[in-house]
Amino acid sequence: MKNYTKDDVRRVVEEEDVEFIRLQFTDLFGNLKNMAITAGQLEKALENRCMFDGSSVDGFGDPTGSDMYLYPDTNTMNIFPWRPQHGKVARLICDVYTRDRKPYGGDPRYVLKRAMAEAEKMGYSLNVGPECEFFLFQTDENAQPTTIANDRGGYFDLGPVDQGENARRDMVLTLEEMGFDIESSHHEAAPAQHEIDFKYDKALATADNIMTFKLTVKTIARRHGLHATFMPKPKSDTQGSGMYLSMSLEKDGKNIFADKNDPEGISEDARYFIGGLLSHIRGMCAVQNPLVNSYKRLVPGYEAPVYAGWGRGNCSQVIRVPHREEENVRVELRSPDSAANPYLAIAVALMAGLDGIKNKILPPAAVDRDPVGMSAEERKTYGTDRLPEDLNTAIDEMLRDKLITDTLGERVTAAFVQAKRKEWREYNEEVSDWEVKRYLNRY
Repeated sequence: MKNYTKDDVRRVVEEEDVEFIRLQFTDLFGNLKNMAITAGQLEKALENRCMFDGSSVDGFGDPTGSDMYLYPDTNTMNIFPWRPQHGKVARLICDVYTRDRKPYGGDPRYVLKRAMAEAEKMGYSLNVGPECEFFLFQTDENAQPTTIANDRGGYFDLGPVDQGENARRDMVLTLEEMGFDIESSHHEAAPAQHEIDFKYDKALATADNIMTFKLTVKTIARRHGLHATFMPKPKSDTQGSGMYLSMSLEKDGKNIFADKNDPEGISEDARYFIGGLLSHIRGMCAVQNPLVNSYKRLVPGYEAPVYAGWGRGNCSQVIRVPHREEENVRVELRSPDSAANPYLAIAVALMAGLDGIKNKILPPAAVDRDPVGMSAEERKTYGTDRLPEDLNTAIDEMLRDKLITDTLGERVTAAFVQAKRKEWREYNEEVSDWEVKRYLNRY
């Protein structure tokens, strides 16, 4: 993360010939929003005087609380490389405040900041490294997205089998130009599926980076005549897209998940953190798997986790602890998908893990088998509960988990539940192509 002051922002705008600044924020459902201003209005923005109508934003407010302020975070100043080089376009990610100048409780960024403050009270800071998967599909003659892909590549394939290779390369170069530290990029397991991994950072910076990453990937894909989608499972009979979260806690600059004296190299606190995640995993699902479509990914046979458990090198588990050198020990949560709001997804994971440390919640024994292949009795022995099988069940589980609803706050919980119950009703009322094909002729 940069350490920019207001003077640094003013200097960059002047020296780089920036003409437009986008004041960005994220709505409740993980969609990036912005208000564009000219460089002449920069001072107004830096003085936190830019207002917008919050009642018109999905999940925000109501008509009686429409006036909201955008407070730019100067550390997020960045210039879009894909915009014109004369009269450049920059962005500042903003926090949302109410008209009485208080942080807005429905702002997902504020939810994460609250969770980080709880960690700081315990002396911890959270590092997060995401693995963001996405699909690249063709567009039609009207430039609208399809699910058509000539690409028939698989895991780690390369061109000419990987037909998204050129687009992915340009995405990486653009992200690096914006300050990302790209660690790897490759074709994923499903046809037209890709992954670009960037270096871990503090929780808030990582959530900001995920939102910037999605915007960049979509923008560069469009330049290649493609559509990039972070929909969890856009096609049947293939793998879906996850957003794995690799997490570690630091205290006094040291990774507290590492313990060289432990036979497995992980500390007691790491085990407690895992215990907390597992004890709240069903309650977190609605936040980390927020769409009806999310639960088409969480099914047996497609590499996504189905049962709650943990292991060391076991990718079938919802949590795994990869074998790493001491300073790089991390806990990898594999259930979140690529449609999740990163601020909320990281916030609930952090608070669940901290709950495990506070209450010394030990997880069941690590399992090195795929729970899908176990008998019901074996799964009971290992404490591997089934993850929710649909969005409606996940909402029920979230409402039963006070830690999760307290983390989100009353306003976010109420707006989220209302919207997701509506989504579930609409899904159930829709007659699908599958139903027509199966029943129309037969009955």
